[in-house]
Amino acid sequence: MNDQKDKLWPMLQKLGVVMKSEEKDLMGKALMKRVMQTWLPASTALLEMMIFHLPSPAKAQKYRVENLYEGPLDDVYANAIRNCDPEGPLMLYVSKMIPASDKGRFFAFGRVFSGKVSTGLKVRIMGPNFVPGEKKDLYVKSVQRTVIWMGKRQETVEDVPCGNTVAMVGLDQFITKNATLTNEKEVDAHPIRAMKFSVSPVVRVAVQCKVASDLPKLVEGLKRLAKSDPMVVCSIEESGEHIIAGAGELHLEICLKDLQEDFMGGAEIIKSDPVVSFRETVLEKSCRVVMSKSPNKHNRLYMEARPMEEGLAEAIDDGRIGPRDDPKNRAKILSEEFGWDKDLAKKIWCFGPETTGPNMVVDMCKGVQYLNEIKDSVVAGFQWASKEGALAEENMRGICFEVCDVVLHADAIHRGGGQVIPTARRVIYASQITAKPRLLEPVYLVEIQAPEQALGGIYSVLNQKRGHVFEEMQRPGTPLYNIKAYLPVIDSFGFSGTLRAATSGQAFPQCVFDHWDMMSSDPLEAGTQAAQLVTDIRKRKGLKEQMTPLSDFEDKL
Repeated sequence: MNDQKDKLWPMLQKLGVVMKSEEKDLMGKALMKRVMQTWLPASTALLEMMIFHLPSPAKAQKYRVENLYEGPLDDVYANAIRNCDPEGPLMLYVSKMIPASDKGRFFAFGRVFSGKVSTGLKVRIMGPNFVPGEKKDLYVKSVQRTVIWMGKRQETVEDVPCGNTVAMVGLDQFITKNATLTNEKEVDAHPIRAMKFSVSPVVRVAVQCKVASDLPKLVEGLKRLAKSDPMVVCSIEESGEHIIAGAGELHLEICLKDLQEDFMGGAEIIKSDPVVSFRETVLEKSCRVVMSKSPNKHNRLYMEARPMEEGLAEAIDDGRIGPRDDPKNRAKILSEEFGWDKDLAKKIWCFGPETTGPNMVVDMCKGVQYLNEIKDSVVAGFQWASKEGALAEENMRGICFEVCDVVLHADAIHRGGGQVIPTARRVIYASQITAKPRLLEPVYLVEIQAPEQALGGIYSVLNQKRGHVFEEMQRPGTPLYNIKAYLPVIDSFGFSGTLRAATSGQAFPQCVFDHWDMMSSDPLEAGTQAAQLVTDIRKRKGLKEQMTPLSDFEDKL
């Protein structure tokens, strides 16, 4: 383009691209950019692509209805969604809350799948925890105004028929992040399925105010932030820190900027280095059966811990195996895929933490009297222990606890919950410590796109950060390489910055949480990396720095 400008102008004329006189002196990339901007402006190009390639709501909802609707696929509501019927019952899914210009109010933004929503209409709001036939998470409210968003301006309209997106005013008190709306009378409607995100919020920062008196602003701001971004999780730790969890560094940076400028009116906040949550696990079977006595010395629990089979914890995470399965199916999966004994698979007492987590208690006892009476107490002790492991009070993961034997007092009053629950917790800790405990750290899958000359820089950054590359592919027809690597989350802070510095901004990283990886060093040996981490976590949580020794959990006969 530089050398043959005389050939360029006639070509441009044929394309109908008109250049201003001062633009004709541009050279190289700048010239190229101007030509492309005038010839194919991004806005029109994008809009045309959407019109040509994306199916219209009337067409798309025919095949999307089974992914959208939770109820039976042949009822009135499913049919109305399928036909995108403006006369049918209202079905509207609110997917996002958009902060309005007046402080503290939100527009509920969503899409109408059937029926039409109008100003002043009374709607039935079904939140994410709504169960058909029950009253919880269910509200009836009227829509104050319906608005359509046109770029920056919003136009108030009388009603919006199905197939369009709509913003509604006056519902923000009742919707946290997403909800399904129907007409007030439609009692049998099931909600529309909630959005699933492919990434989980793993990067966390603690925020606090510079000036203590701004605390109410911060709390209010966090509430609004959680409302306006469906991905963010705001929580308060036991230590009293306010934690914001996001999908990655960039996501968090934007959230913090929003929090400070939009939701807190510019009050100063301090953010501390993010806290990465670890998990605790075991490496092999307990070296012996451990025993704990109850406080009144009349009951004894014997237990062992062992690591779960490869892939079983992931299967529980994915929900293929869980507490609500049919025991026969579960026994079948466990025996066929993971080599469990069929009878043993029927004796799983519970999963934990939160009754669905990737740890379990299995009953290996033979003919113990009164065992069923203490089952609930042992389960309660296990839920408590699996939420706060023995190393650093982090969640446990991938440990199977086997109850080997139980000796109980004959009198029911001496084996109540107050005796059994603390004992169960102690014996679980003891069996964890005797089974070579290890820490699991979260690992990102990083996808980096970069040209060939940037590869060296990428490898060196990944090596510094304990990452390892497991796939590199050249994209066919482009000079770009796609690199996939695993990178421990704890080393990922500042990763995108370092990477851009090392490759002069040519590499684009994307991080997604991928799996948990066992740390090879032993947390019980002083001076190892894992031991240092445990000490740091315990310091942060305000616990004693020394781990509680085994002798406190285990009793001798």
